[in-house]
Amino acid sequence: MKPDKNLHKVLLLGSGALKIGQAGEFDYSGSQALKALREEGIETVLINPNIATVQTSEGIADKIYFLPVTEEFVERVIEKERPQGIFLSFGGQTALNCGVALAGSGVLERYGVQVLGTPVSSIVDTEDRDRFVRRLDRIGVKTIRSHAASSLEEARAAAAEVGYPVILRAAYALGGLGSGFCDNEQELEAVATKAFTFSPQVLVEKSLKGWKEIEYEVVRDRYDNCITVCNMENFDPLGIHTGESIVVAPSQTLTNDEFHFLRKISIDIVRDLGIIGECNVQFAFSPDGEDYRVIEVNARLSRSSALASKATGYPLAFVAAKLGLGYGLFELKNSVTRTTPAFFEPALDYVVCKIPRWDLAKFKGVSRELGSSMKSVGEVMAIGRTFEEAIQKGLRMIGQGANGFVCNKPYKEEDLDWALEHPTDTRIFAIAAAFESGYSVDRIHALTHIDKWFLDKLDKWAANFS
Repeated sequence: MKPDKNLHKVLLLGSGALKIGQAGEFDYSGSQALKALREEGIETVLINPNIATVQTSEGIADKIYFLPVTEEFVERVIEKERPQGIFLSFGGQTALNCGVALAGSGVLERYGVQVLGTPVSSIVDTEDRDRFVRRLDRIGVKTIRSHAASSLEEARAAAAEVGYPVILRAAYALGGLGSGFCDNEQELEAVATKAFTFSPQVLVEKSLKGWKEIEYEVVRDRYDNCITVCNMENFDPLGIHTGESIVVAPSQTLTNDEFHFLRKISIDIVRDLGIIGECNVQFAFSPDGEDYRVIEVNARLSRSSALASKATGYPLAFVAAKLGLGYGLFELKNSVTRTTPAFFEPALDYVVCKIPRWDLAKFKGVSRELGSSMKSVGEVMAIGRTFEEAIQKGLRMIGQGANGFVCNKPYKEEDLDWALEHPTDTRIFAIAAAFESGYSVDRIHALTHIDKWFLDKLDKWAANFS
């Protein structure tokens, strides 16, 4: 029995056309949500123009509209299909932005369509930076101080107030589109001009480049029950988009106290915002472990959610869809293990390593430097008993001719210091070359700001092959 007996047809928004930063990463979450709805006997309508997905395959959704995920087209489908409910959180930022626009223009109210899961007001609280900061200030949670700007002049004034260096980000953007770090006004003008082509609002924030980046995947039901399914740590320090970074789960460099400190903050945030379903909380954590900032909260299934789900065996999207229908965590079973309840935090006795793949070598004249905007076109996930084993497997699987961390073709970059200080798609191999050239862990850390724990493990791994 589904909780709402009047819910017979549900519309699910996909992630849109295939391009870097969206589509493929969110197919997993959308497919799982559609399976959960089918299990409840609910008719499903999917809008997604991307045919290269599982969710658009025969038998996953009852009806599929290969249309752009935009306000105009979605309204026409709503008018024709008359669904009672709509899911916004399974199609990435594209679906979320479209859903917020539909709610704001009154389309959902006019056709009597109920937003399932996290309410639109909570979504707006996470997307609008000023509202987000005020909400978190209210519960005493630290955020990166940012200033919203709607013009180049406002961006200049905000940067002058914050003080350089700053990071400039486009609001309501996916994959870090239009973002970048600025050390002076000339760089700010260049990044801001580009960002305003993607978004009407940009956010100017003080740069915390070099801090650790930690993420928590949190699940909450309508009864205020919360669990953290997984936490992850970026191998690369803050300043590189998560989609561009090697990610390790669970975190390896946090102490037990630090882990539970950030876990509690994550749950406090999700409860205060009123999230229902799944949520991703991203932290900047100081290298000395004495300070933190909340970077952002994704009130939706994210790229990291698919990784967390596959890493832990916890079907995040499937459970989130059920919670959106009104179930409690205590009423659901883990459909993967079939033995543990959904109200159960997975415990990992292994290490998972996600490594992005780039195809930058195919293009002439493109910059290979990585930053806050995505360039990667895919990723692999490796599992091992240790970090060294997992990253070795991942580098072999990435499909770009590597034998692993070591024993590869000679690294071509002559200036190793530059290669370490400026992250590119081959920096992991620059680290291997640096160890081979006699660089110490301390020297590489000073150039990369990668945590010494990771570097020490890689140093000892490389020593086995020297």
